[in-house]
Amino acid sequence: MTSTQHTSPPPAPSTRSGTSSQATTSSSANASDHLLEAAILPVWLNQRTIGFLGFIWLWIGMAVIIATFQLGAGGVAGLPLVQVVAIIFLANLVLGVVMSLTADIGTEHGLSFAVYLRAPFGLKGTHLPAVSRGIVAAIWFGVQTYLGALALNGIVEYLWGLDNWVLWYLLFAVVQIVNTALGIRAVELLASIAAPCIVAISVWMYFTLDVLAETQGINIWTFAGDQDVAALGLFFANMAFWSALAVDIPNLTRFLKTEAGARSFFQRNRNVFVAQFLALPATQAWIALIGGVSFIAAGDWNPVTVIQGQGGGFTLIALLAMVILAQWSTNNAANLIPAALTFVNAGAPRVSYPVALVIAGVVGTASMPWLILDNLFTFLSYYGAVLSAVGGIMVADYYLLRRRRLNVPALFDPAGQFRFCGGFNPAGLIAWLAGGTLALIFLEYAYAVGFVTALVVYVVLMKAWILRRYPQEEIRSGFDDRFLATSVGRNWVYTEQGRFERLETGDIPDSALKREDR
Repeated sequence: MTSTQHTSPPPAPSTRSGTSSQATTSSSANASDHLLEAAILPVWLNQRTIGFLGFIWLWIGMAVIIATFQLGAGGVAGLPLVQVVAIIFLANLVLGVVMSLTADIGTEHGLSFAVYLRAPFGLKGTHLPAVSRGIVAAIWFGVQTYLGALALNGIVEYLWGLDNWVLWYLLFAVVQIVNTALGIRAVELLASIAAPCIVAISVWMYFTLDVLAETQGINIWTFAGDQDVAALGLFFANMAFWSALAVDIPNLTRFLKTEAGARSFFQRNRNVFVAQFLALPATQAWIALIGGVSFIAAGDWNPVTVIQGQGGGFTLIALLAMVILAQWSTNNAANLIPAALTFVNAGAPRVSYPVALVIAGVVGTASMPWLILDNLFTFLSYYGAVLSAVGGIMVADYYLLRRRRLNVPALFDPAGQFRFCGGFNPAGLIAWLAGGTLALIFLEYAYAVGFVTALVVYVVLMKAWILRRYPQEEIRSGFDDRFLATSVGRNWVYTEQGRFERLETGDIPDSALKREDR
């Protein structure tokens, strides 16, 4: 980003009014360059392109991943299929509540996950949880690219006899990175194509597996496994499954079309609800059901392997094409975007969004995903436990302490209120450590333990200690409306004068630094 010289501060923002208001950073643009990069600037209302149906397609595409098959198979090994499906659906509904709460950070202020974490963790402290999440997302990118490469290799080997999954891994990785680098519209377009195809193929898979079970005299709905599977354990395992998206969902919702001036939480986030409370739970439960039926019919959690063993030709190609589309659509929105934005946040302004995507690809590959795949659910459990605490801290900070008000200009000001103690907020770090540690100790119930512990510890430490030493303007103001954005029809706009202004969409000047479509 081109640096600009800071001008003198403008008049103080008007309070609780409908007039245009401004806020500025207190430092020069040169001094704050390490906090600024086009890809992590707040998204304006007129830059939000994802609609109601688009967000649903994104979630369907993200929810169809190979690991979900294994989740369903693990459940039916000891529980009836109906109960497994119900538990997974309910777990996603509960997690949808957390996602909807954190989603408002994107719809209200247009902020990404990593930038928002500057508030509860500090300008430097944000890099600890954010980069941790970025590395996990990059590893997931590697895992799913590996699965997609195996599918590509299977198609090519069947048609032409060429066996070289490494070549297809590199090619598939490059294609996904380029697709994501083209911006959120390209990601949404892929999801809108992939999701309906994936759903259609998955329906066919279900009936194929059901017939296979019937030929063996097995009724999938009355099958009873003999392993010891705890219903509550399956519930929390499924919550941990999406713990990462529960915290960094603002990366996507900041692009979600939102009505300016929508004061009601439900009106402002109406495009979130169907996706979070129907598309995700239904898709996750459906794909887990197929994994369960595959286990019942053939003793193998992977339906692709099972059906592939029944024949070839079109059947084989269709199945492998579904695997490729599923990995691709999930990687774009759920892995590459979160990873890249955390790396941009850590390396601004030297690390641009395209460069960060390449870094994500390198990190994902260096993690040797072909080895992680053998211990996938152990990996899921541990990082889900750690991220549950981050979710508790975000909800506590955004709702319980700041009441959705946020001094956004200070998030980009190295000398501002979010500097805390040398750039770190001790309350956020201690709460994360406490919540994450207890979640790891009580791993079977990790999400509930980590979330609640971190939330309580953070609120107590902030009120008893941090807020007394480091006043937060939005709280000290009595939660003034000048610290809101979408709710009052405003955008946080960074101008070439080196300051943030809070403007109506029609008042944004041509001189404003337009963020990239990322």
